[in-house]
Amino acid sequence: MGSWLVPHLRDLGDEVAEAPADLDVTRGEALKEVMVAWEPDAVYHLAAWSHVGRSWEHPEEALRVNALGTLALLEAARACRGRPRVLLVSSAEVYGRVQPADLPIGEDSPLRPVSPYAASKVAAEFLGVQAHLAHGLAVLRARPFNHVGPGQSPDFVVPAMARRILEASREGRATIKVGNLSARRDFTDVRDVVRAYRLLVLSGEPGQVYNVCSGRDVAIKEVVQRLAALVDANLRLEPDPGLMRPADVAVLRGDPSRLVQATGWRPEVSLEQTLADVLAEWRETLVTR
Repeated sequence: MGSWLVPHLRDLGDEVAEAPADLDVTRGEALKEVMVAWEPDAVYHLAAWSHVGRSWEHPEEALRVNALGTLALLEAARACRGRPRVLLVSSAEVYGRVQPADLPIGEDSPLRPVSPYAASKVAAEFLGVQAHLAHGLAVLRARPFNHVGPGQSPDFVVPAMARRILEASREGRATIKVGNLSARRDFTDVRDVVRAYRLLVLSGEPGQVYNVCSGRDVAIKEVVQRLAALVDANLRLEPDPGLMRPADVAVLRGDPSRLVQATGWRPEVSLEQTLADVLAEWRETLVTR
């Protein structure tokens, strides 16, 4: 996300300061020193433990980074003389299990976190709410649904499947291992997501929360099939228990109306283009190995 957000901001004339790569977001005093020196007008809080599956194995670490790291960042923002606007990037995972009758998911839907990751994001959000209500900090919350695009780690489903499909095609294999293909997700291209983030910083209402999503859901199986079709590969999908989560959310489909009304944002990059770009990146990566 940061690799797309930073150039997007600079392309539009914003002066951008990036946190040092070795700065631990949970180190409050070090973070405060950096923030006070910068005196930013706005802060995009992207630092997070972002892998849902691994949070089951390391729940304490997910909570430490996502909740305590957010608290440290908010305290650092409070220490700045100019009191910056702060965009906290949460996750649609906070909604958890949603009944089909309750789709699409609006921002006022109940929060029912299923994974340790989701619970840590709920905690981070409410630290932001507290900082806004108690201290007047201009905190906005974004709840992105599944975002995808070039540069994403293969720990996530779309780049992982793109890599496996290309490797199988190159090696002449007819089978690839897959996780839960029945889950349905609301995908948005990373390039559209970073546009939404900047628009929220400019036009969003402090204290408010905004879904960042396309408003359409697609089955993971369909995404895999589209990737395979783009490679012209006829593959058998073999379920692998090791790729299944202890608990999963069946369907996530959001309602972006609040974001659209506040900023005029609309997604511009099609899923087909996103998948083609992810495949192109992995073709180049595999060739150079």
